[in-house]
Amino acid sequence: MNNSLKLVLKILGISLLVIAVIFFVVRYNTKAYSPEDTVSYTNNDLTIEVFYNRPYKKGREIFGNLVPYDSVWRTGANEATTFKTNKDIMVDGSLLQKGEYTLWTIPKKKSWEIIFNNKMYPWGIDLNGKVYRDAKFDALIVEVPSNKLQETVEQFSIYFEQANDFVFMVVAWDLTSVAVPIKIKETPTIEAPSKN
Repeated sequence: MNNSLKLVLKILGISLLVIAVIFFVVRYNTKAYSPEDTVSYTNNDLTIEVFYNRPYKKGREIFGNLVPYDSVWRTGANEATTFKTNKDIMVDGSLLQKGEYTLWTIPKKKSWEIIFNNKMYPWGIDLNGKVYRDAKFDALIVEVPSNKLQETVEQFSIYFEQANDFVFMVVAWDLTSVAVPIKIKETPTIEAPSKN
């Protein structure tokens, strides 16, 4: 192997090492400011799981500023938020088939669109800050009213609350929350014909 080839390979190896170090430093720093979390809901044989990253408010005005109104949001920070269900469910009255989805939202002043997308993405946004979501893979979009909170939620939160026959997926941050009603899809019972 000649010396120029050895030099090229050495430079290439050092470059790859530097890129890997930068990647892990950036990833560590973003996770330090927006740690990841997984929340789940289990009832009988239904399990729902949400993986997301939790940024802090840090004195910023969130909705209508940091998170613009009427624009698709990755619903957290860092990676795209994911939603997984092991059963077919009804989300605000509409069928969502069992499976794993990326979860996107469009916050508005009085309501939010909640978007379940069939595609998995490498990150929530690209290098230009544009969300990765491709609308042609949307499996379900529902719109739910937003609520004004009395107390500030400092760290972005997603959690589940049970109420009667429904479980609500609650998304809350700053002075805003939305509650998405979910119910397990009931399979129709077929009555056996009566013998006369």
